[in-house]
Amino acid sequence: MTASRAPAEPTVREFEATVESVDGREVVLDETYFYPESGGQPADRGTLDGHLVDDVVERDGAVVHALAPDVEVDLAPGDEVTGLVDDAFRTYCMRAHTASHVLYGAARRIADDLGYAGFDISETKVRVDLTTAEPLGDGDLIELERLANRAVWDSLPVSWETHSAEAARDVDGIAFNTKTEEGAMSGGDAVRVVTVGDEGDPWDVAACGGTHVASTAEIGPIAVLDRSNPGEGVTRVEFAVGPTAIDELGAVHAAALDAATTLDARVGDLPDAVARLRDEADRLEAELRNAREELLGARLREFPTVEVDGARWAIGTVDDADPNELREPAQEALGGDDAPDALAAVGTGDAPFVVVAVDGDAVGDPGVDAGEVVGAVTDEFGGGGGGGPTFAQGGGLDADPEAVAAWLRER
Repeated sequence: MTASRAPAEPTVREFEATVESVDGREVVLDETYFYPESGGQPADRGTLDGHLVDDVVERDGAVVHALAPDVEVDLAPGDEVTGLVDDAFRTYCMRAHTASHVLYGAARRIADDLGYAGFDISETKVRVDLTTAEPLGDGDLIELERLANRAVWDSLPVSWETHSAEAARDVDGIAFNTKTEEGAMSGGDAVRVVTVGDEGDPWDVAACGGTHVASTAEIGPIAVLDRSNPGEGVTRVEFAVGPTAIDELGAVHAAALDAATTLDARVGDLPDAVARLRDEADRLEAELRNAREELLGARLREFPTVEVDGARWAIGTVDDADPNELREPAQEALGGDDAPDALAAVGTGDAPFVVVAVDGDAVGDPGVDAGEVVGAVTDEFGGGGGGGPTFAQGGGLDADPEAVAAWLRER
């Protein structure tokens, strides 16, 4: 078995090794510092004697280096080769993986019944899936970012040791489950345990087989990007480290400054400024709604009236209106000494509708029932609807609105 030495010695970037076997493009060495894809951390990149390494996986107890498909493989068992691990990508993965521990440690401090449900590193961001008693909200996300960056600033030491499985499970507060065990089992009964912070009072402890930096200060800024809920009881937190984090924090700052300039406020006063703007928007919306109701009421009061079965009806068409907007204006139009007994408004546009309102005092007179009238209209012109004696509406009419209004006057 040739386990990768990368987790134990993550700073090694160049090494000498002997080729044990070659199968097509797949090469196995007697020892390697390439990290094979495992536990959410991607495989290392680099070269073997100048041959580009396309992928690294662990298979049947051996670390297999898959060379790029367009590379002519001229290696043979017994050859001495030089391995070069891509420094930039390994460093990024070390920082990102350690940052996931830091973020989990922050989550320990704000969430109840915390559990670990998954982890993944991509080139631009990292995700950690957490199980919590309650979903994490916006305030929790902000606190996660704040606590994680404080842990980075505090330059907490990061260490790793190998324990027996029994001893590892006895470590107080260890994150140890089927997800975190992947890559942590280094063979037999051995478990690799990573500790962030002092052992007496650690920030986080987890069974983990990934590569890590020696101090949280090496991580740099952490920017929480988003959260989602991929499954019941699971909160997915996405964050960034390195250039993506710097760009995100800069973009957020720029957006805050732009908003502050627009609102003529300081960044720190944005919540109050936005609250005032929301109140003003609510006030204007209410005024607009009232003005629109008055305008619709005025339109309805201009409808011509006609005697239908002994009742006085106001019947007409109305443009640019929604049937739900007409309820109050229609009922108000029936008030007053010279008001009609009932009103029927036919909406124009691509989806003609009818709204019928009846004065309560007229209900019970022959033919003066809003629901019955709407039913008669939909029987005649199609569509559907319903309502009670004093108000009803129907939609989906298959007729010209003026023809519907004329039919209502002549029925």
